[in-house]
Amino acid sequence: MLSFVYWAPDPVAFHLFSWPVRWYALCWVAAVLSGYFIMGRLFRHQRIPDEVFAPLFFYCFVGVLVGARLGHCLFYEPGYFLHHLTEMVLPIQKIDGHWRVVGYEGLSSHGGILGMLIAIWLYCRRTGVNYIRVLDDMGVATPLSAACIRMGNLFNSEIVGQPTDLPWGFIFAANGETFARHPAQLYESLFYVLVFLIGLILYSLPKLRKRVGQGFYFGWCLTAIFIFRFFIEFIKADQVAAEAHMLINIGQILSVPLVVVGIYCMAGGKWLKRIAEKPGAPLYRMPSEIKDKK
Repeated sequence: MLSFVYWAPDPVAFHLFSWPVRWYALCWVAAVLSGYFIMGRLFRHQRIPDEVFAPLFFYCFVGVLVGARLGHCLFYEPGYFLHHLTEMVLPIQKIDGHWRVVGYEGLSSHGGILGMLIAIWLYCRRTGVNYIRVLDDMGVATPLSAACIRMGNLFNSEIVGQPTDLPWGFIFAANGETFARHPAQLYESLFYVLVFLIGLILYSLPKLRKRVGQGFYFGWCLTAIFIFRFFIEFIKADQVAAEAHMLINIGQILSVPLVVVGIYCMAGGKWLKRIAEKPGAPLYRMPSEIKDKK
């Protein structure tokens, strides 16, 4: 007799006074804090002061959240959200004629990447830190954050896999199901932890860092994550109805250009070398220097 994992956690971890705090929100907090801690360590290792590092948190938090939300709305459900712009921007939904706070139900990792790239570009323009340097640091830190977010999806019983007879299949009871599916969220989370550990080990080798040059670690992150993402989509359930008639789904289509960019960065293309940090260039501008320029 097959034995599956009966998955029916309460999506609410605890109540803060009368406000429900969901596991998904806690996983996002863990993602943000882990990324902030690792990036801070990398910046200090590179002798960039905390005053220069501090604004990066705000830029990335807003960029990733806005990009992930808009990415989901425009990539996956444009027909609905282009006619419900309020729900696209604010975490509310009209239910039975009344507006209710429901949180952001739908965030796209591809959109989050694009939002992060724009946010880092704005941060680098302000602080003078080289864009590729920051992307490399992000390439080391981001996989662990991605792993935390996928665990949040698991607690929400969303982004589920196809039905399976494997003994580690999950019965997502919260979705009203009585059969097992691949825990695709868990597969992704575990793989992202592996990508993080490999990236951290590669970064910790000074000779290798010097040999591969700037852009390699960002390229490693994109290539590993989105190649895996492309193939795991084959065992995921469709996220929107339109995907049922597609040869490859929306997530796979969006993953291909990111894999191409990742390979290009790992190879150290000419364009990348033009915008990478030049020997002897200043690493940053202090906040006082920025104010003086104004």
